[in-house]
Amino acid sequence: MEFLYEYGLFFAKAITVVISIIAVILVVLASAIKQKGDKGELLLINLSENLKNLKHDLKEELLTKKQFKAYEKQLKADEKAKDKAEKEQDEATLDPRVFVVDFKGSIDASEVASLREEISAILAIAETGDEVIVNVESGGGMVHGYGLASSQLDRLRQADIHLTICVDKVAASGGYMMACVANKIYAAPFAIVGSIGVVAQIPNFNKLLKKHDIDYEQHTAGDFKRTLTLFGENTDEGRAKFQTELEETHVLFKQFIAKYRPELDLEKVATGEHWYGQQAIELGLVDAISTSDDVVMKLAKERTVIKVRYQLKKKFADKIAHAASLSFTAVCNKLAEKNQRLS
Repeated sequence: MEFLYEYGLFFAKAITVVISIIAVILVVLASAIKQKGDKGELLLINLSENLKNLKHDLKEELLTKKQFKAYEKQLKADEKAKDKAEKEQDEATLDPRVFVVDFKGSIDASEVASLREEISAILAIAETGDEVIVNVESGGGMVHGYGLASSQLDRLRQADIHLTICVDKVAASGGYMMACVANKIYAAPFAIVGSIGVVAQIPNFNKLLKKHDIDYEQHTAGDFKRTLTLFGENTDEGRAKFQTELEETHVLFKQFIAKYRPELDLEKVATGEHWYGQQAIELGLVDAISTSDDVVMKLAKERTVIKVRYQLKKKFADKIAHAASLSFTAVCNKLAEKNQRLS
């Protein structure tokens, strides 16, 4: 009887968990229906204000009550003077702002979807004298993806907005293609920069297929519709054509960099090699050694610095998968716990 009681209790709890899972799915479904058509949201964060608040909190913590009181009195006087100056100032001569954007790129540069929204938002409100800082972190990837990302940054240059690129970790290959668009490039001392080259690699399973008597057919129209193939037998002619295409892409890459940094000795730096920040400055790949934090903090003392981030909302399928994963984990934990109690 005790076993039946325990089993009944266990069954009741299992039913409760299942009902909870269904409830979660219904809630997510309702949320997804409400948000239909809304791809994402633009977030604006006042970094200057955040730093100011941080300084205020630290002063309160470290100073004596008398010192802190004097500090606040001076702070209020400075703010009053600033407000008075702003009222007298013509709108056309408002202090320029700095917009900060982060770009952490993957192989296919899919993050360009958010970058284009951020750039468009900045262009919609930017005034003469404003500046944009883009923190680039990428080891490169697909040519067309990083070509588009670089073109998005070029929109700022075309609008005569000063563009600064900061490299804290790595801006290599496609990452450097983006960085070179800037009016000024900062790099941390050990940030990886350069890798101005093109690489492509592809496995070939033709010998393995032949070994197991497996036929493979590929039909194309055009002599070079496919130069190299995964499963067919590659030819010397196809390899030569593929190599030519790589060389042509490399030439385009070098021409793109020369457009923005004409002073570079491309024969010396466009070898596919990479360098650390303190070496890159000697080669002219970057303009100054500094971290993005130092650049932003210095500007925040004089100007309003605003971080711009376009955040994509999760798709309905992603929400369902996440909710199901959490629910499944909860069920497993309950079952494991119950099993231990019954045993």
